[in-house]
Amino acid sequence: MARQTKPLNNTEVKNVRAPARPQVLYDGDGLELQVTPTGSKLWRLRYYRPHTRKRAMMSLGAYPAVSLADARQLREQARTLLSKYIDPQEHQRSEQLRQKQARESTFEIVTADWYKTKQSAGLAEHTLNDIWRSLSKYVFPHIGSLGIASITAQQFIGALEPTRAAGKLETVKRLTQRINEVMDYALNAGLVTTNPAARIGRVFEKPKVRHRPALRPEQMPDLMRALSVASIHRQTRCVIEWQLLTMTRPAEASSASWADIDFTAREWHIPAGRMKMKREHVIPLSPQALRLLEVMRPISQHREYVFPSNRHPLEPMSSQTANMALKRMGFKDVLVAHGMRAMASTALNEQGFPPDVIEAALAHIDTNEVRRAYNRAQYLQQRREMMDWWGNYVEQAATGNLSIAVALGA
Repeated sequence: MARQTKPLNNTEVKNVRAPARPQVLYDGDGLELQVTPTGSKLWRLRYYRPHTRKRAMMSLGAYPAVSLADARQLREQARTLLSKYIDPQEHQRSEQLRQKQARESTFEIVTADWYKTKQSAGLAEHTLNDIWRSLSKYVFPHIGSLGIASITAQQFIGALEPTRAAGKLETVKRLTQRINEVMDYALNAGLVTTNPAARIGRVFEKPKVRHRPALRPEQMPDLMRALSVASIHRQTRCVIEWQLLTMTRPAEASSASWADIDFTAREWHIPAGRMKMKREHVIPLSPQALRLLEVMRPISQHREYVFPSNRHPLEPMSSQTANMALKRMGFKDVLVAHGMRAMASTALNEQGFPPDVIEAALAHIDTNEVRRAYNRAQYLQQRREMMDWWGNYVEQAATGNLSIAVALGA
């Protein structure tokens, strides 16, 4: 017959004195209190490991920090685990490890790990800088030091609230997207079990779609006239004209590399990593674009980039340099660098060039894979003719040799 153990009571546990030798008081079902000669009282649980049936003992904590009621609750939790063939000691270790990882896996640390995956994806340097800068400025000060597993949807929303209150709705939208990418990364890494940020975007007002300021094609002479007398660096003027002649985005134009220019084929091959849509883009170069490169040869041909930064010549010019120059030239709220693409598109459409050819020149991606592959093969010659027409259009707008490329070819 199994030995019957009389359960302990609070008075007995509290009043037991330090013995000359270690003493054990039993409460039943494996729970015991060890009392040492120094007077310390330690709760322990004896049990059989579920798979090996070997005897084991685990510590439950010291009295009075762990009371009799607490110890009994821990015993019942262990018994529940054992009924499911889970070793409570191993479960305790794994839980401690999980909590340690949670403390060390702060939102900022996990974001840094996620950011490495963005770097390896071949994103443009300015895009990577924008991602990290935005999170550092608007998110990390609020939740960067919090364990990623403990952050709630309300905390994410609270972190973005100051940015929303400042009216930066487009920034809030991008931050929401980036936060969700980080949380999905954490979910896949096993650091969280759910993504509490999944629906936080619904809380914030959607930014109103604002088309970038652009000039009408017939206003091109005004732009070229302002550009010819602007107090800006020569390479800044060149990068604006280069973007205009090639119909590229600001970041693509400013990061042009000499190695990507094929003078024999009269083409500029932009690697996929520097394109917004992550696909290589080939641009037929007009005579005006080629003459502009001749202007830049003595300035930068010995360097990697066609348009080097004024302050850091080994790096490409900032994608915002053209915008800042246009503002100083008096085109604030009238024209931005990206708007020159819209101006070119308008002129080409009005001239009657096929819309698909124009879209291909602008590096807009067709969602149909088969059509996209066919168009890429078919439109290069048509685009060459179109780009030559566009170069002549820009040259005619630059009356009186207002374009650097025109002046060189005169």
